[in-house]
Amino acid sequence: MGDLLNGLTGVMHFEVLGVLILGVIGGIAIGSLPGLTATMGVALMLPVTFGMEPVVGILLLIGIYFGSVYGGSLTAILINTPGTPASAATALDGYAMAKKGFAHKALTVSTISSTIGGILSVIVLILVAPQLAEFALRFSAPETFALAVFGISIISSIAGKSMVKGLIAGLIGLLIATIGLDPIGGFPRFTFGSMNLTGGVEFIPVMIGLFAAAEAFKTMEEVFSKHKLKLSVEKVKLKWVEFKSIIITILRSAGIGTFIGMIPGAGGDITAFVAYNEAKRFSKNKEEFGEGSIKGVAAPEAANNSVTGGAMIPLLTLGIPGDAVTAVLLGALMVQGLQPGPMLFENNGPLVYSLFVGMLLANVLLLIFGLLGIRLFAKILLIPKAVLSPVILVLCVVGSYSLGNSYFDVIVMIISGIVGYFMIRTGFPAPPLILGLILGPIMESNFRRSIVMSQGDLSIFYTRPITLILLIVAVATLFSPLLSKAYKKMLKTN
Repeated sequence: MGDLLNGLTGVMHFEVLGVLILGVIGGIAIGSLPGLTATMGVALMLPVTFGMEPVVGILLLIGIYFGSVYGGSLTAILINTPGTPASAATALDGYAMAKKGFAHKALTVSTISSTIGGILSVIVLILVAPQLAEFALRFSAPETFALAVFGISIISSIAGKSMVKGLIAGLIGLLIATIGLDPIGGFPRFTFGSMNLTGGVEFIPVMIGLFAAAEAFKTMEEVFSKHKLKLSVEKVKLKWVEFKSIIITILRSAGIGTFIGMIPGAGGDITAFVAYNEAKRFSKNKEEFGEGSIKGVAAPEAANNSVTGGAMIPLLTLGIPGDAVTAVLLGALMVQGLQPGPMLFENNGPLVYSLFVGMLLANVLLLIFGLLGIRLFAKILLIPKAVLSPVILVLCVVGSYSLGNSYFDVIVMIISGIVGYFMIRTGFPAPPLILGLILGPIMESNFRRSIVMSQGDLSIFYTRPITLILLIVAVATLFSPLLSKAYKKMLKTN
């Protein structure tokens, strides 16, 4: 507590608080724009911190990081356009709530869940960082492969009304993920001689196309249709009874997010879907998910915001970045003359605890700005669709191009948007395709590395306890909806 009080003293300066506020607001703006990820926002602001004091500079980047992760949920809920990959799961129920007129409630749930998830992960970081980081190091290639397989198995929960269509979409995502260079040998695969495809198909332009552009195309069709859909905004506040019903979901999801966040390379994209799946598994009303369940909003938001604290655990205690954003933060710390690792706490204790307090304050600022801005955010739904749809398409183009200043990414986005439009029309869900595209490379590369480690012996996947447990859970998750239906039919016949 003494260290934390000293850290609080180090943060309670006008300059530090002002920079943290600017970072959080800027992060929310970056996260809400399709294509502008948290990694991009932190990387763009990194040169600005070179002339700042270490605490000020690092907290600016942390504010942008935390704000960006939360900001992605705003457009995911309001216009079915995930601002960041981690908020794709939020769109499943968040947009469904917005269409029913409950955008205000959905945004409230998102803000509160994000804040609680973020604060809990920082508390875990403060209390048990060294022990958790040591456990995370046990995750080698086989464990990461098993975790990716578990992520893929969640397709059964996000497949929507048709399991077959969900599995087909997931397989298409896995097939697209094989395009590019072989992860071990470096040989080109399915590139058809195109240099643009040698690096593979980036999932962010595909995600922007499948969610944002496809929704814009669909909305433009409705503008010219005789049967027009008008979204309303009702200021329905979150009731205390409803909040109590999601507390367990938030706590569980925060635990999942913190755990997966501290595993190097796992990232927040898989975390949101895992938390969503677990919320659905434990829910008594599974049929509500996908139709506007507040638990379907609370789970992914608590999870992807708790990744922020989880990813900082291996960074600060071992000097190993947990994801792409913390890799940039590693560079920022080293530029400031700080070497992350066990000696960081010994040599720079006051600074470390100032960062901890700053992280807690960043989450509190998210709550304040999020709740204050809900009425303003919700007004997006009142913009005429004839105006909003072209604006969304322009943002899609700008966001896709800004990834690598490549027109090829824009082409990928447009093609994905057209495909996504026909997927909507034919009832094929987009989330399984995105999940397959994100997890495909992780699954393949770690499977290949595992085989190299074991010299071709497949027993490596069932002789390592963590790997075996994850694979068993993955199989159970994949087939649980089918087993549940079979069990219900058996009960009816009896």
